[in-house]
Amino acid sequence: MRALLLFASLALLAACSGEPDTGPGKIRWDREVCQRCAMAVSDHNYAAQVRGGPAGQKGKLYKFDDIGCAVIWLDQQPWKDNPKTEIWVADFRNGDWLDARKAWYVKGKITPMGYGLGATPVKQPGALDFDQARKHIYEVEDKTHAHRGDEHQHSAAGE
Repeated sequence: MRALLLFASLALLAACSGEPDTGPGKIRWDREVCQRCAMAVSDHNYAAQVRGGPAGQKGKLYKFDDIGCAVIWLDQQPWKDNPKTEIWVADFRNGDWLDARKAWYVKGKITPMGYGLGATPVKQPGALDFDQARKHIYEVEDKTHAHRGDEHQHSAAGE
């Protein structure tokens, strides 16, 4: 009986320590790479996460070094419009996780992939909402980033 109780307790602890089914997950800074560009996720103030997948399947957590990478990558997924898909972005001031669709975006920040957006929970003068931020991301993508398939490349300084 004692062994059964011990086994049940261990099983319960193992279940509780797993990754949650919703919300942002933990990032192992400098040890995990961006799902899109394969750079290390290292900047606590500009990282992003997407949790989702095909309808009827358990969502998976994907991590990104910049909200621009998350937005463009998600737009390429067949399940992008699944209402259960979550997008999380770090508050540029303190690294707290924010719902990316409800956050406001301040332009002019120096971000890992150069999209230049810092997320904040409170609207500031000139801040963009999520749809405006998506448009900005694609404008930056068209002007400064070159792609071949899913490879992410930057031009050399001065080009």
